Amino acid sequence: MITCYDFPTARIMQEAGVDSLLVGDTYAEVCLGHPSTLRATVDQMVPLCEAVRRGAPSVFLVGDMPYLSYQACVEEAIHNAGRFMADGGCDCVKIEVDRRLVRTVEAMSSATIPVMAHLGLKPQSVHSVGGYKIQGKRAADAKQMIEDAKMMEQAGAAALLLEAVPDEVATIITQSTELPVIGIIAGSSVDGQVVVFHDLIGYGGGHPPRSLRPYADIHSQLLSAFQRYVHDVSQGAFPLKEHSAPMDAAELQSLQKLLSAS
Repeated sequence: MITCYDFPTARIMQEAGVDSLLVGDTYAEVCLGHPSTLRATVDQMVPLCEAVRRGAPSVFLVGDMPYLSYQACVEEAIHNAGRFMADGGCDCVKIEVDRRLVRTVEAMSSATIPVMAHLGLKPQSVHSVGGYKIQGKRAADAKQMIEDAKMMEQAGAAALLLEAVPDEVATIITQSTELPVIGIIAGSSVDGQVVVFHDLIGYGGGHPPRSLRPYADIHSQLLSAFQRYVHDVSQGAFPLKEHSAPMDAAELQSLQKLLSAS
């Protein structure tokens, strides 16, 4: 799984054989430049899902429900999730959860909305946990997370996502559930991995985890291309003369006569 936010990138990811795409609320950070994901909205996210679905019609598409689009009440959660499914073309929605949202997951599942339950580090709640930190390092916290994962399965969740969780805790959860488990900074015992697209390819704007090995350095390639373009334009080397669109010689002669007559 990789995050994706646009049509052409989605086409390439599907061609590469990526199993699942997540239209993440990280869009607010890596594309809009906000300091956190909290500024993402449903009205922004649903059109992004539409674009990604058009680019990758065969992948499993997950829509990331943004801050306060599902926490306030069950009815609002179902309404907003329905927009991701019906308008955005998603196969599933992702929400950040703990046991307090069991009823919401149950209601969404009953409304035929598949839910990926996000446990561990929850970026939408990062201010309440004191920043981007590994979650579940203490035995009591790990036990509660393991219990929460089981509650989500019983509530009808379709999948789990574990973020910034110790390997041992991720292993216990993965082995104790029938659900597919996707991890990010959660070790290799999970069923799949998700990364932020910009972090994966070295495209500025993200905050890649220390465990991520960049697979490209797009920042340097783009910088070089833009610098060469600026240089060529300033030196008159762009566009090339053979790429120009000259007038027909007779028409040019007629234009010159018209101009001289005026």
